[in-house]
Amino acid sequence: MKFRKTVLFATIFAVMAIGAFSAPAADDTWIMKPVEKLGRGIANVAFGPLELLMKGYDVTQDMGGIAGLTYGPLKGICYTVAREVVGVIDIVTFLIPLPGCPDDPNDAGWGYGAIMRPEWVVDIQHNWGDFVYDTDVIVTTD
Repeated sequence: MKFRKTVLFATIFAVMAIGAFSAPAADDTWIMKPVEKLGRGIANVAFGPLELLMKGYDVTQDMGGIAGLTYGPLKGICYTVAREVVGVIDIVTFLIPLPGCPDDPNDAGWGYGAIMRPEWVVDIQHNWGDFVYDTDVIVTTD
């Protein structure tokens, strides 16, 4: 039984490593979408607690300081729990397309898209001090 688990995990790791280190072609999306979903799930589980800070900041910017001190942490806790649950679902089901998760957020059907928007914990709007995204290379379509 232990040997079977080892072989299974080695196979999954090999497929992920091949997908991560190979240059994807246009028709390799069936390989890269599950890998992207797995990466998104791992990032959501690992960095989900950042929602506590970001939701407090968002509420402060939208509603003011008192709301940011009272409602902001409560909203952050709810989003942290949701982000963690969605991350675990993405990790467990990374090989399976889910209903209501198309790649295009305006579309319907099955897919490997995100369950929660924004897809990643830290998005471009929460990129304080060019920590995650370098603003010199971000192209905006305004």
